[in-house]
Amino acid sequence: MPTAVALTAALGLALSGCGTAATGTGRDADPRANEGAGGGHGGAGGGHGGAVRTAVRRLAAQGDAPGAGVLIRRKGGGTRFIAAGVADVRTGRRIHRSDHFRAGSLTKTVMAAVTLRLAAQKRLGLDDTVEKHLPGLVRGHGNDGRNITIRQLLNHTSGLFDYTEDPALARQLSAAADRTRTPASLVRTALTHRPYFAPGSKWRYSNTNYVLLGMVVQRATGHSYAAEARREELDPLRLHGTSFPGTRTTLPAPHGRAYTRDGGARDSEARSDGARRDVTDLNPSFAGAAGELVSTLDDLSRLLSGLLRGTVVPPAELRQMRNTSASDGQYGMGLFPVRLPCGVTLWGHNGEINGSYALAVATPDGRHTLAYRLNSTAGSGLTGETSLLEAEFCPRR
Repeated sequence: MPTAVALTAALGLALSGCGTAATGTGRDADPRANEGAGGGHGGAGGGHGGAVRTAVRRLAAQGDAPGAGVLIRRKGGGTRFIAAGVADVRTGRRIHRSDHFRAGSLTKTVMAAVTLRLAAQKRLGLDDTVEKHLPGLVRGHGNDGRNITIRQLLNHTSGLFDYTEDPALARQLSAAADRTRTPASLVRTALTHRPYFAPGSKWRYSNTNYVLLGMVVQRATGHSYAAEARREELDPLRLHGTSFPGTRTTLPAPHGRAYTRDGGARDSEARSDGARRDVTDLNPSFAGAAGELVSTLDDLSRLLSGLLRGTVVPPAELRQMRNTSASDGQYGMGLFPVRLPCGVTLWGHNGEINGSYALAVATPDGRHTLAYRLNSTAGSGLTGETSLLEAEFCPRR
């Protein structure tokens, strides 16, 4: 099961990746829920449908989120949207299917696909060194871009320190959370630390890898990674609700609000401590190519479906995205496997950033997808996530 491994910087500023199975139990679910359906997704009213609705409510409660929303798309085109709680605690507005929200590290799925498209076009090579594209940038404290490849950035085997774990950066963000951060400054922060391990020798998730990939894409194409992603991926898939905000602090309409708790508490017992704080507006430049994406549930569903159905990258590159041999089965390139207790394996990614948690997964053929989001920071380690995926994807007796 995927759970976010939150990499806290300050004031709840975090990016997430993938981790191990959720354990423990959560609080009772929020009894308020609303459901909308489109297409022919069956099971409403009881049994399977009731289990999905219960899991959505439980997710909101466990994540200390005012609201949760899930969009399910099944073979044949039927879709189903279920929401629990509210999008705005002040007005009582409900979560809408079309709401925009920050998708955090689901940015990495987009960036990996863009990079692999460039590799398929021979505009860069997976075994190119970082030094080839960004000469002289990755040096010092045992770091050397001459020994790190694009492949190792993609699958998190570079060993580079994760800049979001730097204490000095955390203090700076706490003092000026709206300050613009350049990709080069984030990389320089990472390079003040020694690497975790020699390149290629182990696996460890690091946001620094994908910030560097954004810089490589720009150097290889002459366009920003956002422009390249729009041209190569977002527009062809008609992901018109997805954007790279850069330094824009506001979300596109429509949207609800995003919340966190003062003090940055992350375990379920402590999440109710401290005042709930609205963190909807923020400068996401500290996340960059590792986590700045804004999207919708529909777009995340279409992204995973298009990717796994082979309409985004060629078959050979898609195999690379699902090759987990370098990480002992934990991570491929912008995708990770989600192994359910019933034996079903899904593919997708999660993301967590201030006031928002999201997960998007699909069956290997891309024809059955689930995307959900919470409007809170605390989305990691939730047993309700396991229950939701089992209710939707595990064969029912």
